[in-house]
Amino acid sequence: MNQYYDGNKDKTSYQEHDVIMRGRKLLDITGVKQVESFDNEEFLLETVMGLLSVRGQNLQMKNLDVDKGVVSIKGKVFDLIYLDEHNAEKAKGLFSKLFR
Repeated sequence: MNQYYDGNKDKTSYQEHDVIMRGRKLLDITGVKQVESFDNEEFLLETVMGLLSVRGQNLQMKNLDVDKGVVSIKGKVFDLIYLDEHNAEKAKGLFSKLFR
């Protein structure tokens, strides 16, 4: 089982990052540090492995446990994309413009 550093220098613990999809309708994600933004078509999550974009249709947050870093999403999932630094800044900028 792989463990990843969560990026917080004050903590000495490690956190796993797993993505489990059930039938393309339910998604459980661990290792989530922060939910950057979400709507019924896209979730942007900061994970211990980088920014993760989940796109789909009728997406809803089923469960959020901030302390454990777990997010559950239901709806029809189209794609999961990890964003590099360049794309992450563009995605964050787009969402900040939309939600001003």
